[in-house]
Amino acid sequence: MFFEKKLEQWAERIRRHSALPLRVELWNGRQFSFSLEKPKVIVHVPDQSALSYLFVPSLSNLGRAYVESQIEVEGEPHAIISVGNALASMTLKPIGKFARMVYSRRHNKKIDQKAVKYHYDVSNEFYKLWLDKNMVYSCAYFETGEEDLETAQNKKIDHILNKIQLRSGDTLLDIGCGWGALLIRAAQQYGVRCTGVTISENQAKLAKKLVFEAGLADKVNILLQDYRDVKGRFDRITSVGMFEHVGIDQLTRYFSTIQSLLVDDGIALNHGITTTDSQNGGAPFGGGEFIEKYVFPHGELPHISSVLNAMQKGGLEVFDVENLRRHYAKTCAVWSDNFEKNPIEIKRLAGEKKYRIWRLYLAGCAYAFNQDWISLYQVVCFKSGRDPKNLPWSRHHMY
Repeated sequence: MFFEKKLEQWAERIRRHSALPLRVELWNGRQFSFSLEKPKVIVHVPDQSALSYLFVPSLSNLGRAYVESQIEVEGEPHAIISVGNALASMTLKPIGKFARMVYSRRHNKKIDQKAVKYHYDVSNEFYKLWLDKNMVYSCAYFETGEEDLETAQNKKIDHILNKIQLRSGDTLLDIGCGWGALLIRAAQQYGVRCTGVTISENQAKLAKKLVFEAGLADKVNILLQDYRDVKGRFDRITSVGMFEHVGIDQLTRYFSTIQSLLVDDGIALNHGITTTDSQNGGAPFGGGEFIEKYVFPHGELPHISSVLNAMQKGGLEVFDVENLRRHYAKTCAVWSDNFEKNPIEIKRLAGEKKYRIWRLYLAGCAYAFNQDWISLYQVVCFKSGRDPKNLPWSRHHMY
């Protein structure tokens, strides 16, 4: 009775603050509604021990309770995330433990490989169920906002290739090449010689297969290799959705490596997620803690100012910066919708726990991008003081 009384008092405080489309149902049949309207989210609490998650409703606590099956939750993912954030913001202070995730992590080849394996090697079949048919796992580019996912992903790749002024006869390096979609499209459209590197065994294996099936084995080389071990010089370098794994303290070294791999008049593009908090990275109210524990071990999001500073220190001059935050919010929302259509098959491939993790993660990312907690920037750069030949004076070539 003590815990039920405490829950009743806590629920009353929430109701006085704001009406939420939420109902909490206890193991003994008692119900607590947080508004007069029909609930969009129903939380089932199977026993008394699970109440502690509700009394401190950080996004990390609520997420952990759901992932570990300590509570059951009914509702659409976007509603679950919205209600969870509302509970956290009404209950927790915007400072202290659950304010933001403060990064202090080590990065080396062994640690980074283990983290990448955890995230990307769930199974290729798992990703196929909710990505587009070319398996592009990064922010799409919606030129009008009406495109389907596959069209928008192709437009993103074309947008990148236009930005780097890819020419027939160029050599292209794609760092963190995923399943090879950018390399395949570049080879098909421009006839360039491409090299892609990834430290995900699953990605490398399937990427090689897709390259072979596309008849491009003589033009595209996929390497299971760390970016720090790449040798050679390249006319163009792209890195799409990879530098989030690099580590904030390693950014200057990362960009210095790109600079050393670029020919003197070459062009590079970095496409990656950033935090919009210049002091601390990650999502507020414990969101960053949840992602660190369950989704992206050792992932770190710098502020765009830190990215530009690290580029300059690494010997690269910034030529163009574009914010695609809205595009990633829409991309994640589409991924989340696709994920929701395949629960049985996803659970078969990845298990109940992974299903719950990714269900929250995809919907949570869409919410975070919409709220401007995180953003996505494409940054075009070249060697400091070394203007590439025929570099346009305007941005017309990008659109």
